[in-house]
Amino acid sequence: MSENNTKFYINGDWVDPITPHLFDVINPANEEVAGQISLGSAADIDHAVKAARAAFATFSRTTKQERLDLLDRIIAVFERRFDEIATVITAEMGSPLWFAKTVQADTTLAHFKQARITLQDYDFGHMMGSTRIVREAIGVCGFITPWNWPINQIASKFAPALAAGCTVVTKPSEVAPLSAILLTEVLHEAGLPKGVFNLVNGDGPVVGEAISAHPDIDMVSFTGSTRAGIMVAKTAAATVKRVHQELGGKSANIIVPGADLAKAVPAGVLRSFTNTGQSCQAPTRMLVHKDQMEEAVALAVATADAVVVGDPLADATKMGPLVSKLQYDRVQTLIEAGIKEGSKLVVGGPGHPPGLNRGYYVRPTVFAYVDPQAIIAQQEIFGPVLSMIAYTDVDDAVRIANDTIYGLSGYVWAGSLEEARRIGLRLRCGRVYLNGAPHGKLQDVEAPFGGYKQSGNGREMGLYGLEDFLEIKAVIGFDAA
Repeated sequence: MSENNTKFYINGDWVDPITPHLFDVINPANEEVAGQISLGSAADIDHAVKAARAAFATFSRTTKQERLDLLDRIIAVFERRFDEIATVITAEMGSPLWFAKTVQADTTLAHFKQARITLQDYDFGHMMGSTRIVREAIGVCGFITPWNWPINQIASKFAPALAAGCTVVTKPSEVAPLSAILLTEVLHEAGLPKGVFNLVNGDGPVVGEAISAHPDIDMVSFTGSTRAGIMVAKTAAATVKRVHQELGGKSANIIVPGADLAKAVPAGVLRSFTNTGQSCQAPTRMLVHKDQMEEAVALAVATADAVVVGDPLADATKMGPLVSKLQYDRVQTLIEAGIKEGSKLVVGGPGHPPGLNRGYYVRPTVFAYVDPQAIIAQQEIFGPVLSMIAYTDVDDAVRIANDTIYGLSGYVWAGSLEEARRIGLRLRCGRVYLNGAPHGKLQDVEAPFGGYKQSGNGREMGLYGLEDFLEIKAVIGFDAA
């Protein structure tokens, strides 16, 4: 673990909190202390914002090549510390080590690589008649990031913000902040100019609110629950700053007659259980034609039964624990709610998996014949709990899929790509995956990511992620005759 765990990174230096407040970070696999951090205060945020504001004056005027060179150095240092970062992700949030390496850490690295690709060819200005249209960095950005993808979500924001010429103040989740400290060390070693990236640990009600309310922060980018996102937006409204939110989801996975059930159902089950179900775009509602439900349930049960739950350091483990006792208790409550509402529990259920009574482990759980309006079909559970819902025809499936407050992602499996396209275009969500579309690292981080409705606003990743950190200026008479 890093010697900087109880410090904050402000203006290019590791500094002590103004008022130290030690906080234990718990390893969810064994319920032991994985490390300690210090929680910050509004005064620490003010210190960090002042550094970011001072740095913005010069960093926003750096050349494209200077920022490309900086991204190259970050990528090189990250690659050297890759295994160390992945190990810390496993310790702080329970991700199986193989997943922490091949997905969590690797996708984080991909964000920096994609930001470099996007920046290389981006034109920050063009003429419109005699007017020059200029895109320039929005300013000082405040990032509030979650525990489920602890540094992936920082990188998905910071990489394009850096490419745009912004400076930032970041608050990672206090539940899983240790990998964010290592990422900050990577940035420091790569020679990031002072004040461009600042890290203050803390909780939402104190440090998160201080970021949202600070008058010298020009933009807040938040990833987390819809409930917390609403609070961020309300707090930020008083200073009329830009607010981008990547919030909750309850993504539907429509499996159409004609699709290969033996392929589509297991793939959908495993995707919904990825990261122990702690992913906002997990396809947690599987919509199956009523005449195929019995066959689909059998496939889902067999798939869930085969998932190896256990020690995240073990090679055979496919699913680790939930991140915390709070999250464990929430998932248990919602599983019980599904049973009480009358949904058919076909595999899994309440309690720990056999032999795993220490740690926040849960049983991979599938409910079938779920009412589309049931609590488990409408609320984001954020655990490995799948709801299988029957539909009568494609129109009914699309109606059910869109009948939620969320609109983050959607999935369609059909007998032909043409049919999958037709259905996918009818879904009210920010991303749609067709027929098990491959999830290549650069492909995923190039495409825009964000939601409709209460899944948020704004877009991250690729070209659209870069442009969300830019303002548009019209210089009229720039080329007047």
